[in-house]
Amino acid sequence: MKPLLLTMLWSFGALGQSEILNNYVQEGLKNSQTLKQQNFQLQKAVFALSEAKTLFKPNVNFNTTLSTAQGGRKIEIPIGDLVNPVYTTLNKLTATNSFPQIQNTSEQLVPKDFYDVRVKTTMPLINAELKYNQIIKQDQITMQQAEIQVYKRELVRDIKLAYINYLKATEAIKVYENALKILRESERVNESLIKNGSANPTVLVRTRNEISKINAEFDNARGNQKNAAAYFNFLLNKDFTEKITLDSLGKDGLKTEQTEGHREELDKIQTGISINRQLLGMNQSYKKFKIGASLDLGSQGRFDQIASADKNFFVPNAFVLLGVSFDLPVYSFGRNQLKIKQSEMEIASLDAQMQQVKNQLDLQAEIAKNSLESAREIYESKAMQVSTAERYYRDMFRRYKEGNLNFIELLDAQTQITTAQLQQSISLYDVWTKWVELERAKASFQL
Repeated sequence: MKPLLLTMLWSFGALGQSEILNNYVQEGLKNSQTLKQQNFQLQKAVFALSEAKTLFKPNVNFNTTLSTAQGGRKIEIPIGDLVNPVYTTLNKLTATNSFPQIQNTSEQLVPKDFYDVRVKTTMPLINAELKYNQIIKQDQITMQQAEIQVYKRELVRDIKLAYINYLKATEAIKVYENALKILRESERVNESLIKNGSANPTVLVRTRNEISKINAEFDNARGNQKNAAAYFNFLLNKDFTEKITLDSLGKDGLKTEQTEGHREELDKIQTGISINRQLLGMNQSYKKFKIGASLDLGSQGRFDQIASADKNFFVPNAFVLLGVSFDLPVYSFGRNQLKIKQSEMEIASLDAQMQQVKNQLDLQAEIAKNSLESAREIYESKAMQVSTAERYYRDMFRRYKEGNLNFIELLDAQTQITTAQLQQSISLYDVWTKWVELERAKASFQL
């Protein structure tokens, strides 16, 4: 057992470069449903940026209004009062009735049977808010990219830890198998001694009781192995019962020194600061005027007019309307200044958070490094205990067969070796776990 554990320990330095485990990591990154969701959010941010860019371009709309009305105010047109005196004079001068009298008329203010058809084109000429909005959308893409990288690192760590836990459960099974092998040998020797009258039958009962106890632990270890395999396959988005390939991990030795990588967590905060600076600029741009242009091409009139032979949608009802808008805020009771203050406070808060997160990340890396060194020292101590327990058991078993040792002392030696091997196995995988935690703390894994 000891050579196997030592080989695994010294081979662990290649864990980060292990081909089998690296393939599992890449498979997990490829199959992750959460990563797919994150990429959809990234694509959404890209589309939002494209949308922001279109705000600088003309916007064309087709508008049609058909209306009819009855009643309402009227505009009185005294055409009879104006024309009839003239017509009366003309009839007298010509001694004819060629100029008949005309009645006053009125026009309904709300038009009846009226249509308005137009193609309206609008375009901003000067608008500072649109510029800031485009920069914000670009920063949101950067933030989402950083978010994806952060999740990838978390997923890589989880996959490696899950793999280590599976190896840990598998190693525990091997320890219990070895313990059962020792107890079976003890059972065989006790049966032989009892037949020869050299031992009390109760020692066989005690041995079989220990075998039952180890069998229970063995079953529990197999359950842990199944659970570890299910979680590992879950991270890879595979069937929970999928077979897992055990990796020999090479023989490069454990490397505690890891290259300091790039921390995307800081990128997220820095991008958040950039976004809030753009929001601040947008809020401050209220002082700047906005200019826009519009162009209307259309036709409007009454239905009954376009029905005549000499009239249609274009003659004489077509029109062209060109407009230029100018917008400059004058007074808003300090609302804009309050928005500016809010943006300034948010930037100050993020600046403080940036420094705090830097310190936290540095602390995380330092703690992970110290924990790894401590785990290595514990493992080395446990390795010595296994060696001592194995030697002690061999001596006790030899003396027991010679009849110079009672069964209780032999059983104690058997318990010691099983306990020592389990503790060594646990301490070994603690080293592996701390190594992965340090890799995550330093962001040294190359995505």
